[in-house]
Amino acid sequence: MAVCYRHPSRETGVSCSSCGRPICPDCMTPTPVGMRCPQCARERTKVKTLRSVQVTPRVTEVLIGINVIAFITEVATGTPLGGGLRGTVLLKGGLDGPDITQAHQYYRILTAGFLHYSLLHIAFNMFFLYIMGNMLEPAIGRANFLAVYLASLLAGSFGALLFEPDVLTVGASGISIGGHLGGLIGGLITGAVVVELGERRGARLAALAACAAVGAISFVAAIAVAGSHGLTPHGLTFGG
Repeated sequence: MAVCYRHPSRETGVSCSSCGRPICPDCMTPTPVGMRCPQCARERTKVKTLRSVQVTPRVTEVLIGINVIAFITEVATGTPLGGGLRGTVLLKGGLDGPDITQAHQYYRILTAGFLHYSLLHIAFNMFFLYIMGNMLEPAIGRANFLAVYLASLLAGSFGALLFEPDVLTVGASGISIGGHLGGLIGGLITGAVVVELGERRGARLAALAACAAVGAISFVAAIAVAGSHGLTPHGLTFGG
């Protein structure tokens, strides 16, 4: 039988639930996860909650700023605040299959995610981005959050191109809903949002799981947008 690591003369069948060292009754400290040795009992597990993380969501703020500036340029070039398929920026930057495949305007895959159909459209998306960004970015880190955002944008664009290739599409709904929900789920699955397994390791695991969730959720979001909104009288599909 094993002996207590602090009292070699005492035999015991109990070991620390954290480090595995054998401990006698005098060395046992009850915890919700089993008995701990005195040393492990003093080293409390670091807990990271969505409310306790004090990281300013700078990437979220920058992304919101880019979307707002893009919408201002849309309005300045002819897009009505109430919505409409007009305006140089919207027409030149929206997601359009023929322009991408025939004219090789691949930049549209990225720019379409930062354009919006109307004031109400961008207001809804930026509100959602603000709420989800404030929860997700501090939990997985700025670089990982940006990766989740961009991965979501690309997944949403390719999903829209696959199912509605001839429809001009704009909007960050697929990014906000698909990316941030997917990233949040990924972070929760890996435990990075709840238990700090180690800053870098936890963040990397969260990023991998988030990107996997992003691909599926953003793809479905793009399909849902196309199916639920269909075509406007002008042939415009928007995610809002």
